[in-house]
Amino acid sequence: MLGKNYLKTMISLATTAFGLVAALAWNGAITALFAKIFGEASGIISLFVYAVIVTIAVVLITAKLGKLAEKAGLNEENK
Repeated sequence: MLGKNYLKTMISLATTAFGLVAALAWNGAITALFAKIFGEASGIISLFVYAVIVTIAVVLITAKLGKLAEKAGLNEENK
């Protein structure tokens, strides 16, 4: 039993790590795109615009995933 839990944990950690690497790659690409659109001189402004857009997207996606989990019956009480 310990082996299965260990394997599940390692797979979860590896998946999370790869997700972080992908997110950082996209962060760099999108930051560069915003710098190109807004110009290098407005670096702070473009970073704040980017942060606001990403925050809104994350909130919307998290809300949708929460509703999906609720419909599927995946809540804290079922763990």
